[in-house]
Amino acid sequence: MKHTNLNSRTSAQSGKMEPRHKAIRKAGTLLRKVSLACCWLSLPAAAQQEGADRTPARGARTPGTFTTAEPMVHDPVMAEQGGTYYLMSTGRGIQVAESSDRKTWRVWRGVPLVTTVPAWTHDSVPGFRDHIWAPDIIRYRGRWWLNYSCSTFGKNTSAIGLLSTDSLRPLSADGTNTIRWRDEGAIVCSKGGRDNWNAIDGNFVIDDRGNPWLTFGSFWDGIQLVRLDSTMHIARPSNQRTIARRRTGGRDNPIEAPFIFRHGDYYYLFISWDYCCRGSQSTYKVAVGRSHKIDGPYLDRNGKDMAEGGGTVVLEGDKKVFEAAGHCAVYHFADRDIFICHGYSINRGGASVLIERPVTWTQDGWPDLSPGQTRTLASQ
Repeated sequence: MKHTNLNSRTSAQSGKMEPRHKAIRKAGTLLRKVSLACCWLSLPAAAQQEGADRTPARGARTPGTFTTAEPMVHDPVMAEQGGTYYLMSTGRGIQVAESSDRKTWRVWRGVPLVTTVPAWTHDSVPGFRDHIWAPDIIRYRGRWWLNYSCSTFGKNTSAIGLLSTDSLRPLSADGTNTIRWRDEGAIVCSKGGRDNWNAIDGNFVIDDRGNPWLTFGSFWDGIQLVRLDSTMHIARPSNQRTIARRRTGGRDNPIEAPFIFRHGDYYYLFISWDYCCRGSQSTYKVAVGRSHKIDGPYLDRNGKDMAEGGGTVVLEGDKKVFEAAGHCAVYHFADRDIFICHGYSINRGGASVLIERPVTWTQDGWPDLSPGQTRTLASQ
């Protein structure tokens, strides 16, 4: 596996944020409860949507679309259905673009992926409105499941919410988002002063037995992992654990944005080290470790446990084209594995731009993100 500098051209920028929610069933009556102290008891919330107060997401501009080879995104993830790729990222109601080839993107301008944000998120995360951070999406048991983060910058009173839908659909000819999401409540919540972890940056992963898991976390005690049940809520009894930390010698633990990808006999844990969201002053980079078991331990190439600060850097800024890069996702599309993340473009004044690279694998089974493989979106 190579420690790789970025030296190509690409695209993208946005933002991030998350909610928190909970329902309790008593005497056959489903009640919805949204307090900071009890969000972790959240149940599937098909019934919670009925009559729920929901706040429309604010569009930044007049609804419409535009086409570009350089969609601006932050914290990007992708999904594919029926030959259409969907690029989702941090933004008001979640920013979205669609493409048939991942080269030219049709951006939904002023049309969020989530048109209304569940009102429980505002009760659970003071200061949160509709600027959703770090979505992730997966197809599981015939439905699409979307997790999203609600938080405020620098605090760990946060929540990872859950929505589901039967199908993704391109924007209609008249500019309407026809995807119908069902509010499924919260997956996990954290509270400042109570929890030494942060419920943001969720990533779904399915193990080799078909069981779903969620990895998440940002700063505090690092990256968490918990098993989910068939409703994509935390399985009971919960066995949440820390699987990666960042050791810097200071008070901070600058690690976040986990993504687990299975290849061959290993699960690979990609995480982002250091600092995002500072434009040209950002220091983000991507590191990785691997494990034969989904719950770890994840070891870097030198055999050091990521829970003890291990991690092998595979991508960082080259200080020529990109100052820094991070918050990645890895997929198998068609006949290849691809890696995406956002990078802070030096030529664009530190704007966050989309990076896509093919992933190749070394003879001993480590990911190779060599600079020559970076897709230059604008030139294709």
